[in-house]
Amino acid sequence: MPDYQHHWKDGTPVHLPLGKIVCIGRNYAEHARELNNPVPDEPLLFIKPATSAVHITRPLDFPRDRGAVHFETELAVLIGRPLTNASASEAESAILGYGLALDLTLRDLQTRLKEKGQPWERAKAFDGACPLSPFISVDRLRRDHLTFTLDINRERQQTGDTRDMLNPIVPLIVHMSSQFTLMPGDVVLTGTPKGVGPMESGQILSLELEDALFVETTVL
Repeated sequence: MPDYQHHWKDGTPVHLPLGKIVCIGRNYAEHARELNNPVPDEPLLFIKPATSAVHITRPLDFPRDRGAVHFETELAVLIGRPLTNASASEAESAILGYGLALDLTLRDLQTRLKEKGQPWERAKAFDGACPLSPFISVDRLRRDHLTFTLDINRERQQTGDTRDMLNPIVPLIVHMSSQFTLMPGDVVLTGTPKGVGPMESGQILSLELEDALFVETTVL
């Protein structure tokens, strides 16, 4: 059984169970273009199970026999109360904290699934497919917009800014809650900016959220 548990930045546990990880695809136009994908006219949602979550600071492992595995750096939102058909104010008040995540993707498999018009879960939901950082309380990170970065082997690879999201955080959570209930402990992944690429053994990945959170990990 997976031993993942939400934690705050200071190492104390968040006493909420991880349920599901709700994701959006192509929420940054430049990322959609870099993979030659059309920009969707409504949020493109998919779900990773709790079994995909691992602590990002542990060395990362991934399937070696299913083609290329790509990293996608994303802002993660921790949900703190139930949401069903939420209003904007309800969605905003339900945000408990922010963190960072890697949406690991079996890219070759995803391409084949897309060509057949099939769901992406086999490419997105494997064990270990969602490395998650500790979270920062929303009270300590109240800003008009948030930026985050990924460096690989000390070189900048991805830069994200919530102002560039096609679906901003609160409207995105509102939309998700209209499709299915979000529960305390669920995590929302908000999409990746351009710059995704293959995972390779020996890489050092350094992720930063504003000046408030820094995590580093290695690829086995």
